[in-house]
Amino acid sequence: MNVLVIGAGGREHTLCWKLRQSEDCGTLFAAPGNAGTAKCATNLPIGVTDFEGIKKAVLEHHIELVVVGPEEPLVRGIHDYFLADKALQHVGVIGPEKAAATLEGSKAFAKEFMMRHHIPTAAYAEFTAATVADGEAYLERTTPPYVLKADGLAAGKGVVILENLEEAKSELRRMLLEQKFGQASSKVVIEEFLSGIELSCFVLTDGSSYVTLPMAKDYKRIGEGDTGLNTGGMGAISPVPFVTEEFRNKIETQIVKPTIEGLKKDGLPYKGFVFIGLIKVGETPKVIEYNVRLGDPETEVVLPRLKTDLLSLFKAVHQGCLQDIELEVDSKVAATVMAVSGGYPEAYEKGKVIRGLGATEMVFHAGTTSKGDEVLTHGGRVLAVSSFGKDKDEAVQNSYETLKGISFEGMYYRKDIGFDL
Repeated sequence: MNVLVIGAGGREHTLCWKLRQSEDCGTLFAAPGNAGTAKCATNLPIGVTDFEGIKKAVLEHHIELVVVGPEEPLVRGIHDYFLADKALQHVGVIGPEKAAATLEGSKAFAKEFMMRHHIPTAAYAEFTAATVADGEAYLERTTPPYVLKADGLAAGKGVVILENLEEAKSELRRMLLEQKFGQASSKVVIEEFLSGIELSCFVLTDGSSYVTLPMAKDYKRIGEGDTGLNTGGMGAISPVPFVTEEFRNKIETQIVKPTIEGLKKDGLPYKGFVFIGLIKVGETPKVIEYNVRLGDPETEVVLPRLKTDLLSLFKAVHQGCLQDIELEVDSKVAATVMAVSGGYPEAYEKGKVIRGLGATEMVFHAGTTSKGDEVLTHGGRVLAVSSFGKDKDEAVQNSYETLKGISFEGMYYRKDIGFDL
């Protein structure tokens, strides 16, 4: 079976690496891919939202399955595009249709979905430019910290948490009236602040049945001890030590099942990943957000732990028979540490030569490109270095040992991944 993975990050390199291990995988393509995917797939210079270009490649290369990595093509309706085209209808697409992808495309839509299906989450209210005064009054009635979220996609930067009431009001005005996040903040959700420890739950569904993949914990802040600016993720660990069997059952019964059943009740066709961002408040799991694809850098610890053939899972999703697959997971701990460009998540330079990659096995490229025989940095997050260990300390240490042999100008990584576990 010929397969196309859409995207250019660490998530997509990990997907290609895992799919390449399948005996059923024929020719594997990545669009546009990076220097890492080029080692296990054929890169195609096509943008992730260039649906016409993707169609041409699918037909030309006899591709039978498309795995959509990032959220933007899903929110824009790539799955619907395939279903509406007779030449593409036979091709399997891993990723929900546009209506269901609104779970990530709109924070307000996601909150309404959770309320409708009694899924535990933070209390909230939504406001637009026309109701900005109501939003300020709402802030006055709530207690700090104040959580403001741009409703639409804002490349992971649309959430602001503030302690000061006047600052929160000013920020609300900036988001709604000055369009701080563009169209994404034409509506703003103000949310109750939840105090606890976060984790990520990944579910793969064919729209009817589902499997829950290994859970993971990622680290978003640039600085050690979870300080400084938010990033796309500086590292991750799986499994999550504080997830007991009892807590796992709560997640399954109170969140995962109602989510999948809610999608069915609402008539939202879903074939793909549901990424549920959770927070453990006391002994209660609550949903912070939904994503409609795998997370990054969690993918770089979740997929390496899968013993079940990934392509067989995707084929079962396409065929609607996921209930026939038994998920097998490696008991070892996986940890990934992200090496980033100097200055990230603010201004940074690209084009730095990366040395020491050699024959490293689980080094997943997040932001790289090739120039001749050289691999160069091409993003803020550059490499996700993953390792196994008997426990989280050994796994993290093994990633640090690998990182000692890798270098590029300005390279930075956190040296405390897993510090809070």
